[in-house]
Amino acid sequence: MNTLRLGTSGLVVSRLALGCMTYGLPERGNHPWTLPEEESRPFIKRALDLGINFFDTANAYSDGTSEEIVGRALRDYAQRDEIVVATKAYHPWRDRPNTGGLSRKALFAAVDDSLRRLGTDYIDLYQIHRWDPHTPIEETMEALHDIVKSGRVRYLGASSMRAWQFAKALHVAEWRGWTRFISMQPHYNLIYREEEREMFGLCRDEGIGVIPWSPLARGKLARPAPEPARPGAESPATARDGSDLVSRRLYDKTAEADRAVVEAVGRIAAARGLPPAQVALAWVLRNPVVTAPIIGASKPRHLEDAVAALELVLTPEEAAALEAPYVAHDAVI
Repeated sequence: MNTLRLGTSGLVVSRLALGCMTYGLPERGNHPWTLPEEESRPFIKRALDLGINFFDTANAYSDGTSEEIVGRALRDYAQRDEIVVATKAYHPWRDRPNTGGLSRKALFAAVDDSLRRLGTDYIDLYQIHRWDPHTPIEETMEALHDIVKSGRVRYLGASSMRAWQFAKALHVAEWRGWTRFISMQPHYNLIYREEEREMFGLCRDEGIGVIPWSPLARGKLARPAPEPARPGAESPATARDGSDLVSRRLYDKTAEADRAVVEAVGRIAAARGLPPAQVALAWVLRNPVVTAPIIGASKPRHLEDAVAALELVLTPEEAAALEAPYVAHDAVI
């Protein structure tokens, strides 16, 4: 497993990160397809065995039970100083005032709760899960800076937002002498490439590490394109497809346009004799701005395919064939 520094920081991460939204109590939160602890632990152990040292979760995943499961597994299987634990804050944890967002009050409560659930003294990469339009960015950045200086967090990152918002946050931190973000976690894959327009250029210019989420488009790039649905005959491809509301928001409106991309992946995979997931992930990895895609794993082959993609080099002609069917999408944050 190769490693890289995350952006221009000194933090060393594996070329792949294990996304841990898949691991959490199914009865908690809005992810009924997640794996409970006894089924989750083998994936975390196997990721470590394969050389993955970067684990990404969030306080919102399965009402915090993802952090609990990941924290216990990493304590049992890993040396704390060798791994990178990343989590996030923003989404409300209760339907009450001050229990979400990026205010100073909310962030101080959220980071302490995450530390408790993870069972660790510090978080390596603490990320804002989204932009908070209701809190001044100065308040957010100062609170994050103070959390870093308290020793509870080592580095700061951000996730899906407009490029102008990220630029503003970077500027405020630099202007005030506060801790800057070192990473951006955007939505990026072969059927959603809108981050190439503004965000990637900004990250390249500012020395920001890019750790894309959903590099396989919620699994849509890992399997053949489904036949066009007949009215009344729709059925989800997987259990997750049937209950993943985020997937519907991201892809349902563009399903027909995206079919050609999925079919292109299938053709190249068939010609190579490889699973489609390897081809789709290899395309994400070939982008020089990408540090470490965040992969999900709910079946053993998912990890094996992801690691194999690190060795797959697409030809310029193959890359062009994969990119040719793409059509512009509305930005989804």
